[in-house]
This record gives sequence, structure tokens and C-alpha cells, in this order.
Amino acid sequence: MENRPHAILLKFPGTNCDEETARALETVGFSTETLPISRVTPDSLAGAKLVMLSGGFSYGDYVMAGRIAQLRTEAALGDALKSFVENGGYVLGVCNGFQILTKLSLLPEGSLIHNDNGRFICRWAGLAVQDKTAPVLSQLPDVFELPVAHAEGRFVAPEGKAAEYLEKGYAALTYTDDINGSSELIAGVRDESGRVFGLMPHPERFLYQRHHYDQDWNDAEWGWGYYFFKGLHDAIVAG
Repeated sequence: MENRPHAILLKFPGTNCDEETARALETVGFSTETLPISRVTPDSLAGAKLVMLSGGFSYGDYVMAGRIAQLRTEAALGDALKSFVENGGYVLGVCNGFQILTKLSLLPEGSLIHNDNGRFICRWAGLAVQDKTAPVLSQLPDVFELPVAHAEGRFVAPEGKAAEYLEKGYAALTYTDDINGSSELIAGVRDESGRVFGLMPHPERFLYQRHHYDQDWNDAEWGWGYYFFKGLHDAIVAG
């Protein structure tokens, strides 16, 4: 049987995109296991190549998006997640997962706060690739689109840092238009190693052509989300 790289999906109360994300990962070649955070221990990461934090509203976003999930993850894993990355593992956070990753300090310093219009945004967004070395972006065109759905999706960083992230390639994905007030139009951020990536758009919601709002869309064989996850899979397999 083919040896498929294994992905662990961490599930918190309120996570609601884990099934779609697992389907996307399995479609491109991963094996997956979804684990409630109450069952997670450092040993849970053994044998995994990817730790996935899916979208949703962990703990209802009642304190601030991702804050309680951050504390529960730290309680369950301690430094194991950072060691996982240092030892070559990959970590991916989408939407709420991105919010959690910023609070876990696994990404360059920054926060995701309320959109500048003060409202929840649910729409398709144009995106521009700024750094093709990020595996998740390696198989995507320079400009593409994905759905977004967030209230706290505005990325802000300490003064001058957002421009620095863009210059260094850490701000690997940007919006083509200002949809939420994010500094430097930042939509996705990677760490220095390139193995940790967080983004607000939802690639798992555009896996197939039929997921596009235009029924005649045929710009590629699959939806752009497929190539997002496929790039990560292929980088992991290549080692």
C-alpha cells in the first residue's frame, strides 16, 4: 500500500471546517486523523508530517478569536508543537487556525482583529502570491481567488513589521483588493522555515471546479484549493 503522509487535525469546540479540510487533504494524498483537543498529548504528533488547525469559531470566539484554543493547545502540547516544527514537521492554520497560530507565536508577530467595517465578511477574494517558496503556494498561479468568511480577519503587526514581512517573503499571500483593512493587504503569513503557514481564506471550500460561483469556470482541472494542498503534500513527500 502507498505510504501516505499523515496529517493530524486538531479539533476544538466550535471548529466547523475539519471534515471539509480532511477531505481536501485526503484528496491530494494525505491520510488524516481528527483529534479533539481533549484527547491530544505530545505523543499524538508521533508519525505525523502535518498538524492542521481548521477554520471555525473555537470556543465561540467569546474572548477573542483563538485565545482559548491557544491556551488549551499549550496545556495539551507544551513545547511539543514547536519541537515538531524544528524537527521538520509542517503546521497549517486556516481562518480560525491562523488566528490560533498567531497567538501560539508560531508565526511572525501579528494579530488578527475585527475587520475595519466591523462586520462579518463572507465573499470570494482575489489573492496574489508574493512568495512561491511557500509549499502551499508553489502550484498556484500568481493571482487566483478563494472564499473568505471572517469577522476578525484584519492582520495587523507592530509598526513597520508588515512591510518588513512583505519584503522578506513572510507575507507570502496578499489580497488583490482591500477587503478588511489588513496591513499591506496581508492574507497569509509563513514562518522563517516555511513549514508553518496561516491564512484567512478557505482553500478547502474550493477543491473542485463545481465549488466556484461561476458554473462555467474551467481555468484549471481542479479548484485552486486542490493545488494549495497538493503543493504542501508534494513538498512533504519530496522531503
